[in-house]
Amino acid sequence: MGYLENILPKYFARHGVDVHVITMDLPPYYWVDGHQETYAGFADRLQAGTVEVLDGYTLHVLSHTQIAGYMRMVGLREKLRSLRPHVVQTTTVIGWNALEAALCQPFLGYKLFTGSHTTASVFPLATRQLPWWNKSRVQCSLTRTFPGRLVSCFSEKCYAVTEDCAQIASTFFGVPPQKVELMYLGVDTEYNYSVVSEAAAKERLSLRHALGFNEEDIVCIYTGKFTEEKKLFLLAESVKELRARGEPFRALFVGNGPEGRMLQKYSSSTIVGFMPFSKLGRYYRAADIGVWPGNESTSMLDAAACGLPIVVSDKVVYRAPVNGNGITFKSDSIEDLIGVLMKLREPQIRQRFGSSGAIRMARDFSWQVLAMRRLRDYESVLGSNGFSNLKIGEDRFSHEPGSR
Repeated sequence: MGYLENILPKYFARHGVDVHVITMDLPPYYWVDGHQETYAGFADRLQAGTVEVLDGYTLHVLSHTQIAGYMRMVGLREKLRSLRPHVVQTTTVIGWNALEAALCQPFLGYKLFTGSHTTASVFPLATRQLPWWNKSRVQCSLTRTFPGRLVSCFSEKCYAVTEDCAQIASTFFGVPPQKVELMYLGVDTEYNYSVVSEAAAKERLSLRHALGFNEEDIVCIYTGKFTEEKKLFLLAESVKELRARGEPFRALFVGNGPEGRMLQKYSSSTIVGFMPFSKLGRYYRAADIGVWPGNESTSMLDAAACGLPIVVSDKVVYRAPVNGNGITFKSDSIEDLIGVLMKLREPQIRQRFGSSGAIRMARDFSWQVLAMRRLRDYESVLGSNGFSNLKIGEDRFSHEPGSR
């Protein structure tokens, strides 16, 4: 389900690399309460034993088993032995699968790179000042810090996708600070771009009319899970209040989840179900402001690439999609969110913010650029092999419960 695990391999393959993605036969976000309700009919469970080519890379689906509450791939060692990769990139530094990839490294001879995608918003220990002997800290040391340090002994580098992910990796997951590198997630600019052509402008107007929006409406879009921590009621209530004041604001929610029933009571809000990410760009281009009132989301990058100013809570640490092209509001404050939306009322202001974000995303955050950065890192540790015969085995090891 993760953006990186689906898109980065595509761009690796376009650089001529032989890429294999290994995943488990588990549904997306299987550890989240209500995941069946949220993703029913959108993302089906994969079949173990499946091997297929997608976007130039090969997907391998392995079965799983549960050990001490965490999932482990069945047959990972044998799969790695058969693929003989030069590089293995995991998306985590902890868990059974990262540990097995590390323990196989000396015998199979590949270079191991890890990742950290766990943000402070979903990892309570990162925001609590606890002594090392506290039960939660001790448990973290046993289940995360020590295993993570062992994995790091066999790895070259750990890519953290946000500043707080980097801090958590070194403080709680046992990664030596010198092995942590900050590398933000990216944008697939094939699908996410601003309205710069006549065809895109016509598509924008057509979709707005299909959704019931007038040309003068200021549409605030949110995409993602409809869950409590996303605090969608803040946006819904803010738009409701703005319309009561005679302001032409509307809200557009794209996704699904338990909070969907709550959103249905707002006549000023329009709800559209989950869709493949490749179709989301046209919805961003049909909107005017991107708003994520609770936790951060990689969708903020996509919306920024489509030329939308971004609004997020001031508690969000991940500010890359907002710097220079967005505004923060006081967390949990409807009045402050209303004030921020009013600051973006004028088209000229939205255009200034949106243009800045679209330029930054295309220049610094495209998966094409980020794929090349990683490949240079891989090449630097491979020595004489270089890119000429580089083969990458990239996992989609499911995150531990509570990670993003």
